[in-house]
Amino acid sequence: MTSPLDGKLSNALGGRTATALEKGLRLRTVGDLLSHYPRRYAQRGELTALTALPLDENVTIVAEVLEVRSRPMRARGGSILEVRISDGKGILTLTFFNQAWRDKELRVGVRGIFAGKVGEYRGTLQLAHPDYELFDETIETDPEKAKAWAELPIPIYPATSTMASWQIQKAIEIVLDTLPELDDPVPDSVRKGRRLMPYKRAVELIHRPLTDADWAGARKSLRFQEAFVLQAALLQQRARLREAAAKPRIQGQLLDDFDAALPFTRTGDQERVGFEISRDLAEGIPMNRLVQGEVGSGKTLVALRAMLAVAQDGGQSALLAPTEVLAQQHLRSIVKTLGPDLSARLRPTLLTGQLSAPERRKALLNIVAGGSRIVVGTHALLGDRVEFIDLGLVVVDEQHRFGVEQREALRAKGAVPPHVLVLTATPIPRTVAMTVFGDLDISTIAELPSGRVPIVSHVVSNKGLYDRAWQRAAEEIAKGRQVFVVCPAIDEAEVEEPLEVAPDQPSPTKPANVTATLAELQANPVLAGARIQPLHGRMTSDEKDATMRAFAAGDIDVLVATTVIEVGVDVPNASTMIILDADRFGVSQLHQLRGRVGRGGVPGLCLFVTKATDDTLARERVEAVAATLDGFELAQKDLELRREGDVLGSTQSGGRTGLRLLRVAKDGELIAEARELAASILDDDPSLAGHPALREALDRRLDEAEAAFLAKN
Repeated sequence: MTSPLDGKLSNALGGRTATALEKGLRLRTVGDLLSHYPRRYAQRGELTALTALPLDENVTIVAEVLEVRSRPMRARGGSILEVRISDGKGILTLTFFNQAWRDKELRVGVRGIFAGKVGEYRGTLQLAHPDYELFDETIETDPEKAKAWAELPIPIYPATSTMASWQIQKAIEIVLDTLPELDDPVPDSVRKGRRLMPYKRAVELIHRPLTDADWAGARKSLRFQEAFVLQAALLQQRARLREAAAKPRIQGQLLDDFDAALPFTRTGDQERVGFEISRDLAEGIPMNRLVQGEVGSGKTLVALRAMLAVAQDGGQSALLAPTEVLAQQHLRSIVKTLGPDLSARLRPTLLTGQLSAPERRKALLNIVAGGSRIVVGTHALLGDRVEFIDLGLVVVDEQHRFGVEQREALRAKGAVPPHVLVLTATPIPRTVAMTVFGDLDISTIAELPSGRVPIVSHVVSNKGLYDRAWQRAAEEIAKGRQVFVVCPAIDEAEVEEPLEVAPDQPSPTKPANVTATLAELQANPVLAGARIQPLHGRMTSDEKDATMRAFAAGDIDVLVATTVIEVGVDVPNASTMIILDADRFGVSQLHQLRGRVGRGGVPGLCLFVTKATDDTLARERVEAVAATLDGFELAQKDLELRREGDVLGSTQSGGRTGLRLLRVAKDGELIAEARELAASILDDDPSLAGHPALREALDRRLDEAEAAFLAKN
């Protein structure tokens, strides 16, 4: 039987309202609308802090009319109605053109909800042609009713310029008035054990609360339901993947010979994770494992050993890297680590979008013929023309750069489901791992190889220290070492990629860029004679590769680059990292960049240059990274500092999570408990025959994910 939640909004509300909701908020069904929860609740006697309003953003506020005046427009005919509203401290101006009649509604002392985009005119905040809904003052003739009315929570919804909060509220009320009973995906035993509201009751009270306790209890119930259904979906996906048959890959002579020739001893963590991978590969079900580890902890070595196990019986492995620089470096590193004999036998091949047509044809032929048993590439690996004869292992490097569907697209190129190994140098807090990677087994490499020297980090925030930074760079160059300088942008006209900038703390000036910084350093007498070159994403593949080769060979002293060097670039002689406008990067990015130095047994130095002032979130991020080298500690700090949407990210979640009420930074215990309860339900009833409402909720999640996937493609 079809759930009422699957009903189309066009049937429930009419075509015009449904179209506005779909276009502005991507809400298509009754379930979509009812899960568009209020972001906060206001009261009629409570005003919004106007001094904290962000420019150029749509806002919904509660305020009181302070002054109303109309004046003629001088340059052209007509009039301007200006209405000043206040929270008792700040003042905001509402501006209406040729709508003088509104002064009959917007009288001094009237309160209401006002919505629009915040602008600025002559130093004063304003809303031009805002929507508004005024509070009904007539009810105040009855003191008891007036008190209840004044205290009634007003839901404030995430809105758009075409759908104000109260319009969304009215649409939801229309749907609620005819909503039948809803089957609860949370089993009765679980719900009663946690003292949660039934589903229908929770939906009603989150949208139409009579008291603050109503909406608080409803949010608690719906938050748990969200965690429970999400974890059940991830566990079900994990079980479904394990139902497929995979070809076992057994360690053989190739790997034995490789291990015997290694010039160093593997760390304990490398051996333990290697054992976990070998055990997975030997089974007849597909491996789905995430390996997380600090920069330089040996994740690539672990992955290469897995490739050799697959290559033993002629199987192929594909390594998907996020950038061409990293793909090229992976190939060089693999060839060097394998040595000439093994490289000749396994024929590692590079496939990227920048290859010439003849090079691409040759690579594709090597892959489809099975001659190349190790293939390294970028998104080009996902192309329709790329075919494998026996794809046995997919390795995804730096998973946070890829969507879930990209991982699945590469997996689908195997004749039988290949084993999958996901690598990340960005340590993941447990709650995020459960929420984003809940269908993967997780291994951790926390132990660093011997010989790694700790990196010294400093925050540089004034002119004197800035000048000293270049003197330190010159001192390192005089010792025969090399320096990275990282900028957020290529030039003034373009920022290469979206930056992780806190919404409340944009840098006060344009970001440092490669072009200007290169010219500045070349003219700096402190660096006279230094060989300084740029590296950024607008260079061709050959140019980038040639530059990185020259830097690795010691032919360049200072590399002025964007974040193309963030992941995987390995130059042991580089001792110093100077990051300009460090406040424009996220915690994990700063940690990744810092990991590019101190890799060759020489002391590492990282200088975070920032204009962010004290006591700001941007400065706090930079200080947090400078204070510790522990990536796992920083991951937790990052989780606390970032907004929820940034924690998961649209590409990382791949459309699977879509969290509404759940917050991984705060709800760790809830997520863990929900996972444990969902696991017990699925263990007892894998097909969910006895839990049809939960099965229906999981099917609905799958449909949403498929719809999102199709929309992207």
